[in-house]
Amino acid sequence: MQVILLEKVSNLGGLGDVVKVKDGFARNYLIPKGKAQRATAANLAEFEKRRGDLEKIQAEALVAAQERASKLEGVMIQLTRRAGVDGRLFGSVTTYDIAEALTELGHEVERAVIRMPQGPLKAIGDHDIALALHSDVVVHIKVSVLGEAVA
Repeated sequence: MQVILLEKVSNLGGLGDVVKVKDGFARNYLIPKGKAQRATAANLAEFEKRRGDLEKIQAEALVAAQERASKLEGVMIQLTRRAGVDGRLFGSVTTYDIAEALTELGHEVERAVIRMPQGPLKAIGDHDIALALHSDVVVHIKVSVLGEAVA
């Protein structure tokens, strides 16, 4: 399916690009989230009329994400979990745990922006976690997982 991107989408394209994506991706994600619309002649003409407004909105979103990134830069979270003597956790630290800890520190972060390419944290120690606040703004925080002795 051909769609017009209404904002920059990572690994896909920028504002105004006409790209071909799978039907399900367009119907289930891009169009409902307002990130794209079908590439018809009428929609292309409407997009060209709205291009200035969309560019302004995208620029404001980028500035807001950069401000949030400056507040989050260098933040360290300490989480305590039960662990065995070898340093492996009896559970794991997930995006939910990290988002909850950041909220307690006064930083509202959605779980979807937390990037954990290795999966949930399953060992004690310091881990670097990336937060993708915007397609152009990625901030790194440190998560320190401390082991709690099991009696």
